[in-house]
Amino acid sequence: MKKIISSLAIFSLVIATSCSTPDGIDSDLSALDSTNPGNFDKIFDVSTDNSGLVKITPIADGVTKSVIAVGHGTGDPVTVYPGEFTTHVYPEGDYVVAITSYDIAGNSVVNEFPLDVVYRAPENITASTTNFAGTILNLTASADYANGMQVTWGDGGSGEVPTVMTGSLGGDFTAPGHNYAPGVYTLTVTALSGGAATTTATFPITVFAPFGLPITYESPIQNYGVGGTFGGVGTAKVANPFPGGINTSNTVWRYTKPTGAESWSGTWTPLSAPNGVPINMDNGMKIKVMVYATEVGKLLNVELEQASTGIPNQVLKVAPTVANQWQELTFDFGASGIPAGTSFAQLVFRYNDSAGGTGEVIYLDNITQSN
Repeated sequence: MKKIISSLAIFSLVIATSCSTPDGIDSDLSALDSTNPGNFDKIFDVSTDNSGLVKITPIADGVTKSVIAVGHGTGDPVTVYPGEFTTHVYPEGDYVVAITSYDIAGNSVVNEFPLDVVYRAPENITASTTNFAGTILNLTASADYANGMQVTWGDGGSGEVPTVMTGSLGGDFTAPGHNYAPGVYTLTVTALSGGAATTTATFPITVFAPFGLPITYESPIQNYGVGGTFGGVGTAKVANPFPGGINTSNTVWRYTKPTGAESWSGTWTPLSAPNGVPINMDNGMKIKVMVYATEVGKLLNVELEQASTGIPNQVLKVAPTVANQWQELTFDFGASGIPAGTSFAQLVFRYNDSAGGTGEVIYLDNITQSN
């Protein structure tokens, strides 16, 4: 009997001993006051593309979480845990980022860090222009790191207000069509960083006048190359190689029919609106052309096409009668039966259309219309 009691006593003692709470695993957290978090710092990763994006990564020893007040805007502070970060988009400027660090005991420390966000000046401005409806210019531009763009068209005087272009960072910017008077201008594109830095570039702009008679080959705002050639001939505006006699002008039109060019080769010039002025035959039935040829007898064609009244194309051929000097040839359409009110939307020149090219070169100038 005594043996059994003794065993029970021992068992009871073991139970009592097992239920005791070991040191350090109870509700007393006073020992955590000695965790000593420290080495507070931050990492600011500021983007360089003018987006204003900043990555904020708190770093410290012994911290369980950080609460970041970004110092800009009205949003709530952001809580991050060790190894995490937050981002914020800043305008250019100086800011103070406040980071509240918490240790395992719930104690907190606030540290403030200055942040300087500076946008870089845009680079590599490019611009492309297209014309439509005559003298209206469309502009598209781009630049590296551009947060915005403006254009000064160059025709508004010293007080011209820049036009704001539409677009976004990393893409193209466009401006509404601008209506110029024919002339030569300097267009200025200003690329904006989104901050204080800007970059400008200038581009020469020639706005051509509508093409029509008379054709002098002297105007800086006339596109004498409008239209084109066919059959292998070539054309170019050149300095007058033979000034004298009836033609002392500075520039003329060179027409080349090289060996191998087709007999039917020639040039065509559109004269229809908005880029041209049709030839209205009510203003005169005669087309006059100054010609310099190195030989006589080969016919020059003046052809009027695309009649407003639906009549067939009109063709007249006249040969130079003198060589190596300027001569004015007259192409009289008065006997062609052209109805009153007829205008033609295209002018064509052909030379010696009875044979292929043999390397002929002639010069044309001062194309006029008269009665």
